[in-house]
Amino acid sequence: MFFRALSLLCLVPFALNLVRADEETTESASPSRADLPATAEEARGRARILHETIHGALQVMHRDFFGDDEELNLPSQSLEDVFKEISRSFGVEIRWLGVNATKDVDHKPQDDFEKRAAAAILKGATEYADVERGKYRHVGMIKIQNECLKCHVPNRQSLEDRFAGIAITIPLQKPAPEGEGGAE
Repeated sequence: MFFRALSLLCLVPFALNLVRADEETTESASPSRADLPATAEEARGRARILHETIHGALQVMHRDFFGDDEELNLPSQSLEDVFKEISRSFGVEIRWLGVNATKDVDHKPQDDFEKRAAAAILKGATEYADVERGKYRHVGMIKIQNECLKCHVPNRQSLEDRFAGIAITIPLQKPAPEGEGGAE
């Protein structure tokens, strides 16, 4: 139990940074009309995915951080279980994308879209999107906080900013024209 408590304490600086970042961007982060769902059906679909994501994350966190098993998972490993459930329930594929701070070969860009997204994030984009083969593909940037770098980039030689991403692929009911997205 001591190690579980210790691992949760290690997450506090990360959580505080998220709160601070949210406070700083709340005024400028209001959604544009284009980000809003066009229909109640589209809003219902988004709500279901958000519900499953939050519900799944809550269940996994309780299992991994407060359960009887003494082996702790990293938060990213715990979320991969949530990703699997979102895929099973909604056909939405989610995976971690290493940009300039990955220690896992599975997180390296796997195709041209992911390579373009990683390059866009390195140039300052907070997200990158496109439509390919009837699927909407989106990568959102994750800035890796300094306290996380000891694990993500243990042998770093500089203090440059490090980034990762969450790659999300959503099948489209009515495929949009190819190449409709890009960096935002």
